[in-house]
Amino acid sequence: MSLSHRERVLKALRHQEPDRVPIDLGSTNNSSIHIKGYQQLKAHFGVKDEDVIIHRMMQTAAVHEKILQALDIDLRYVAFGASDSKPDKPFGEDGYEDEWGVLRRMPSTSLYYDLVKSPLAGAITVQDIVNYPVPDPTDPGYTRGVRDKLKHYKENTDYAVVLRLPSVFVHTTQYLRGFEDWFTDLAADKKLAGALFDLVSDQTTALAAELLKIGGDLVDIVVTSDDMGFQNGPIVSPELYRELLKPRHKKFFDTIKKHTSAFVHFHCCGSIHKLLPDLIDIGVDVIHPVQVAARDMDSSKLVADFGDRLSFWGGIDTQFVLPKGSPDDVKAEVKRRIRDLAPDGGYILGAVHNIQPDVPVENILAMYEAAKDYGRYPISPD
Repeated sequence: MSLSHRERVLKALRHQEPDRVPIDLGSTNNSSIHIKGYQQLKAHFGVKDEDVIIHRMMQTAAVHEKILQALDIDLRYVAFGASDSKPDKPFGEDGYEDEWGVLRRMPSTSLYYDLVKSPLAGAITVQDIVNYPVPDPTDPGYTRGVRDKLKHYKENTDYAVVLRLPSVFVHTTQYLRGFEDWFTDLAADKKLAGALFDLVSDQTTALAAELLKIGGDLVDIVVTSDDMGFQNGPIVSPELYRELLKPRHKKFFDTIKKHTSAFVHFHCCGSIHKLLPDLIDIGVDVIHPVQVAARDMDSSKLVADFGDRLSFWGGIDTQFVLPKGSPDDVKAEVKRRIRDLAPDGGYILGAVHNIQPDVPVENILAMYEAAKDYGRYPISPD
């Protein structure tokens, strides 16, 4: 039995076995490909259209429809727009100031826009945070065209429809405060940290509500993010997470559940095994990117511990196997992750985070070929 792309994805996320493992490329802003690496993929498929970047800081590409169809990708992605009242401003010859007032710069030899100035770094007070100008979550630029795009994919295609929501607050507060001060506040001034978390999470929660009011009935999966893992463990203890971060995340996820029945996909890099029970508790349905090279993120252990309550998205190693392995190594990696993650459903295959420029096109193609070869249900245990 052959399912539609949408049926395949939804069945997997309901922890049922579809006809094959669903596959992703470019279905979120954290599961696409760097614009420089994208050039070799375009050349392979004969795509000559002008590039479109979906995330300026990370320099990730919107993957052309011709490539998505050639690889038989199961999902399609819709991002929210940019603020009309606070657009990015040029900063020197190689930088910009974003809507939150954060300054970034990308020299010609760099791959990304790096943080160069955090506007709330240094000695500040809670009142400084309260007085800080916040982007208007009702700005029409955010929602313009979103419903039309969602409606197109929902009514005119059979792909699962993904809507990007803003990241919740961890990323943005780190950029606003600066990483050193951000971590210091957690130990030395929790009141200040909480005020900053509220400043950002109140805005992003309101923006998520605006987006879902106009498109929540058309979307299958909503995507948000907050990175909370280092390579060897979470960035905060589970106890501190429950005290300071979890209540703000819960408010955000409760807002999502109020406005849509879509699955909640949460992008959270690194070693986050210790935080997963809390994320499940507040409504996360799908975890991405399943950073298998990080500590305690072995795919078989994740399924054993959480597979009955959580779906997994990603899992194909981008730290070592994709950039440094052979096509055969990539195929073995795909086979292993499918064997671990796919039985009984609950798995969407893709790279761990965005594919970087050092990944050979042969390895990208090998990943998707192997997904088709090994991803047919019932999954072989060998």
